[in-house]
Amino acid sequence: MLRLTFLGTSAAQPTIHRNLTGLAVRRERELFLVDCGEGTQRQMIRFGTGFDVAAIFFSHFHADHYLGAIGFLRTLSMGGREEPMDLYGPRPARRLLEVMLFTGTEKLAFDVRIHEVAPGDEVRRDGCLMRAFRTDHRAPSVGWALVEDDRPGRFHPERAEALGVPRGPLWRELQHDRPVTLGDGRVVRPEEVVEPHRRGRRVVVSGDTRPCAGTVEAARGVDVLIHDCTFGDSEAGRAVETRHSTAREAGRIAAEAGAARLVLTHLSTRYDREWQPLLEQARETFAGPLEVASDGLVIEVPLP
Repeated sequence: MLRLTFLGTSAAQPTIHRNLTGLAVRRERELFLVDCGEGTQRQMIRFGTGFDVAAIFFSHFHADHYLGAIGFLRTLSMGGREEPMDLYGPRPARRLLEVMLFTGTEKLAFDVRIHEVAPGDEVRRDGCLMRAFRTDHRAPSVGWALVEDDRPGRFHPERAEALGVPRGPLWRELQHDRPVTLGDGRVVRPEEVVEPHRRGRRVVVSGDTRPCAGTVEAARGVDVLIHDCTFGDSEAGRAVETRHSTAREAGRIAAEAGAARLVLTHLSTRYDREWQPLLEQARETFAGPLEVASDGLVIEVPLP
């Protein structure tokens, strides 16, 4: 399973239809949040993601991207959580989160581990990496790339039997890319009975950013690129001023990266319900599957 649930898709302030930024990523047994705007925990209840979050990955520390973590962690504490929670983000993650989460309040029932990251840092999780990459915003910022480990190639038992490899431990050795020696001295190599490794899935979340080389590099060939789309063409100057992207620019980045699918998010309130122009502008620069995210949108990323 690799399921993306959009918990909030509005920029700067919520609307009736859109909450502030938050994305739930369910990968196999682990649940992550990428950003946690105000009201995120209510959206998690509304859209049924569960509360078993293992880690929160922040793109930056403008208020609309992190304030929801304060109440969410308090709720987990009241609910008796005991497992540690890992929080990752660029500077000033440690200074800011320690003040916001722990000053003048009761002690949480579980440990919160704050990790300050820089572009290029990698966080190893079960079966995947979360890789921080450089973005271009008004505050120190990173995007996040989820990169799954490669999956083993398909094992062909009929080939192993034809080569005289007995069922059992020697089959396991071959499946783990190790050659085996048979009783008659012959060596059977993994490539004779196992197909090449299959690449894992990859998802990139740009966070708030101007179009930049860091996103293109991180998103090369990804299954899904989730990109800042705060403005349309008519406000291109405002996008430059505030260090955000337009829909057209997001499409161009997706095309340059060769992304398989583009999802636009972080919409200015003026596009709350009138988002069709953003879709049309992005389509002029990106020919692949494309959509404007809405709160509650669920994307299941299939295996390649």
